[in-house]
Amino acid sequence: MDVRRVLCCGLSCLLVFKVLIFLTVAAVTVTLITLLTQAITYPYPTVPPQTPPYLIGVGRADCTGPPADIPLMGYAVPQQTAAGIHTRLFSRAFIVDDGHKRVVFITADIGMVSQRLRLEVLKALQVKYGTLYRQDNVVLSGTHTHGGPAGYFQYTLFLISSKGYVKPAVKALVDGIVQSVDRAHRSVRPGRIYMSQGALEDSSLNRSPQSYLNNPQKERDRYETNTDKQVVVLRLTDLDGDGVGMLSWFAVHAVSMNYTNQMISSDNMGYAAYLLEQDKNRGSLPGKGPFVAGFSSSNLGDVSPNTRGPVCANTGLPCDYLNSSCPIGGTKMCHAYGPGEDMFESTRLIGHNIYKKAKELYGKADWEVTGFLHAAHQWVNMTDVTVQINSTHTARTCKPALGHSFAAGTTDGGGDLNFTQGAVEGDPFWDGIRNALVGEPSNETQECHRPKPILFSTGEMSWPVPWHPEIVDVQIITIGSVAVVAVPGEMTTMSGRRIREAIKQELDSGSSFEDTTVVIAGLSNTYTHYITTYEEYQIQRYEGASTIYGPHTLGAYLQKYTNLARAIAQGTESELQRGPEPPYFANLPNLMPAAPVDKKPVNSSFGQVLEQVLPVYRVGDVVSVTFVAGNPRHSGDIRDKTFVTVEVFQNTSSSWEVVHTDASWETSGTRSEDRGADAAEEHRPAARDESTPHGRTARARQQS
Repeated sequence: MDVRRVLCCGLSCLLVFKVLIFLTVAAVTVTLITLLTQAITYPYPTVPPQTPPYLIGVGRADCTGPPADIPLMGYAVPQQTAAGIHTRLFSRAFIVDDGHKRVVFITADIGMVSQRLRLEVLKALQVKYGTLYRQDNVVLSGTHTHGGPAGYFQYTLFLISSKGYVKPAVKALVDGIVQSVDRAHRSVRPGRIYMSQGALEDSSLNRSPQSYLNNPQKERDRYETNTDKQVVVLRLTDLDGDGVGMLSWFAVHAVSMNYTNQMISSDNMGYAAYLLEQDKNRGSLPGKGPFVAGFSSSNLGDVSPNTRGPVCANTGLPCDYLNSSCPIGGTKMCHAYGPGEDMFESTRLIGHNIYKKAKELYGKADWEVTGFLHAAHQWVNMTDVTVQINSTHTARTCKPALGHSFAAGTTDGGGDLNFTQGAVEGDPFWDGIRNALVGEPSNETQECHRPKPILFSTGEMSWPVPWHPEIVDVQIITIGSVAVVAVPGEMTTMSGRRIREAIKQELDSGSSFEDTTVVIAGLSNTYTHYITTYEEYQIQRYEGASTIYGPHTLGAYLQKYTNLARAIAQGTESELQRGPEPPYFANLPNLMPAAPVDKKPVNSSFGQVLEQVLPVYRVGDVVSVTFVAGNPRHSGDIRDKTFVTVEVFQNTSSSWEVVHTDASWETSGTRSEDRGADAAEEHRPAARDESTPHGRTARARQQS
């Protein structure tokens, strides 16, 4: 073998080997450099960048009106006039601002928002803030307590049951609501909103299941229950994540306090708010502290908190299923009860259930609400809306009218006369009386409302002012992907479901919204009684008889709210027509007699204690005191004040500390009684004050 040839071959192989090593190292180096360059140029975000915060403000203010003589709003029972305080009433305001737009949601402890109340509030806000807070970006909703003062309406039907337009009651509401907005306005700061949802069981019952069952089977099969169990919670925080407020919606009537109650009361929704605020504002008295908890009404039209259901009070047997009446006593004897043994315990149990679920959802709310704000509003003449039934047929809404079953009341509070629910034919006796007093309904109105037998054709009655509103508000505000639908009345369960579905579909069809959460804010802006589905209307129970614009009322609202949602989705809400403005009636009648002159027993003085408290109390005792006092209607503005305090002596500081006021649940009520002269009786159950240990002394002190 040639040595040179072998050497040459070895050198060639070595060269090739070196070249291969060089190329490999070069390739690896280039790859590493490329990866490093990509890593530096396009970093992978391990934590997604946060979206811009909202500006958030919360505020609460006392809106308690005169706690004596004024009719309570809700049951329309003439004998149910205020005679003390069970719990105080509050307005709670929530402001959200995205830097471009601002919206305000207000929930107040009142039966419902009347058109006159909304007009007065907006007028007062305009004086203070100019065009910042307007009819399109302010939602005013009532919790639907039936324990708040009446007298703040401008239409005749409500003036009759409220003893007219009661200015002291109106002033307390307007001042309290505006003050809650003032406080929210002053507290505005950067923050974030988080949402959570969950089901609340054993706290609601459908009181008109007969009507609900008339909805299409296919539609009903989509839902597990005949009431909405869903609780929606918004957790409002500052930039440090500390909670500043909570806003929730749940569908249930605030009628745990029944029609025999004569004390101002915020009922179950108010008690839920009381519990959460006391929980978050440790050491503060009720109505004080920075954290604000709003519990709002929803589509509660056919939903009762009286979970034991209706029975005949005189026999204990079930009421007639179809018309909710009893063989002896009629509808007045058919009462729904529970879950407690009396109305106070039922209020406590239902309110605690709502509070407990809201607190749970608040604690785990981690889905951040982001996105722009929108507000859309129109005034609509609800007596003249053409409803598109299908591609070939239309229908119309009607002039307002109430059916015979309206006078029957509900299982939460039946009527005194021999009317029953489910009436689809008139009664010659009552129709004759009606014709003699207010006139017969026109043929056109009777035909429009069929199958409702009309008891009062309120749309054809205008003395001294119209009996019902024609012009009503329709409004939607959106906070990111949460849409709040302000409904001017009491929507039934299925009506609310149809509204939510239609608005969600309309909003999600646009590019700005995705998987929108829609909530119904009931009893908002104007009160127009009930809103049933077309199918429920045919049964003519109380809710159908109280759907005042006829069988196509819901269809009209579906069209109007869908139009608002479409404008929001397309960003054209500023182009919406305002619609016809509602009237503002001057010189409304006040049917309340003047408060009598204060008198006192002989040889006594105002403020003198007639029944003194004991020197020492322990947990389980009831504190009772009676003293000479004047009529609370002479006390003027009672907001942010108290008629009584419960104080505990602190051994460590040798001083008395106020632990309860008349706003506390632990104080059962300040009752005004006429014993030949004015006297006030206080019952203060220390048994409910679990924070008061044995051995500490307590006293009740009357405040003049």
